[in-house]
Amino acid sequence: MRFRDRREAGRALAARLRQRQDEGALSDPVVLALPRGGVAVAAEVAHTLHAPLDVLVVRKVGAPFHEEFGVGAMAGDGVPVFDEDSLRRLGLTESDLAPVVERERTELRRREQLYRRGRPAPEVRGRTVIVVDDGLATGSTARAALRALRSRGPGRLVLAVPVGAPQAVALMGAEADEVMCLHEPAAFMAVGQWYEEFDQLTDEDVLDALHQRQA
Repeated sequence: MRFRDRREAGRALAARLRQRQDEGALSDPVVLALPRGGVAVAAEVAHTLHAPLDVLVVRKVGAPFHEEFGVGAMAGDGVPVFDEDSLRRLGLTESDLAPVVERERTELRRREQLYRRGRPAPEVRGRTVIVVDDGLATGSTARAALRALRSRGPGRLVLAVPVGAPQAVALMGAEADEVMCLHEPAAFMAVGQWYEEFDQLTDEDVLDALHQRQA
């Protein structure tokens, strides 16, 4: 099962979530996208559920000698969430990663200011919060997002993705009240392999999606 693009994946995910909404499981929802890739998916979800759309900026913490190899992640003002097994295998400590964390925190705040344009973060206390991304590989960014949101007292916390690695989806069950994943391929290597079109989105793409939904 491959999706043509993120919009098609978003419509498929939205249809399943709408069923849950009709069953009464998603009362007073707010949709939070993990930018950048999750925004195109989440826009379709928010439209179908007639829910507000906003973003929750998450940044990966990469190993100092190989930044593409994520050893943790952070969201909002939350503390970084590290993969202890990866740190142990690489012989790293949280102190070793302090410069990386500071750099990623700066970029996180830049993106929040850019995307929100002075708007406050949405109130989530007591609401159903649906966190949407375009896929789930290791789960590190989703875990950081869910933990940051849990501390803000949502009534129900849902993670929704079109595709994900089975082991990562299983791990998220301990972080969210409900995990919805349309496709869990056993031969999962990367999120992009399950999309025919998987272009990198820009800040302008994110701002356009948010503007259209909030207009």
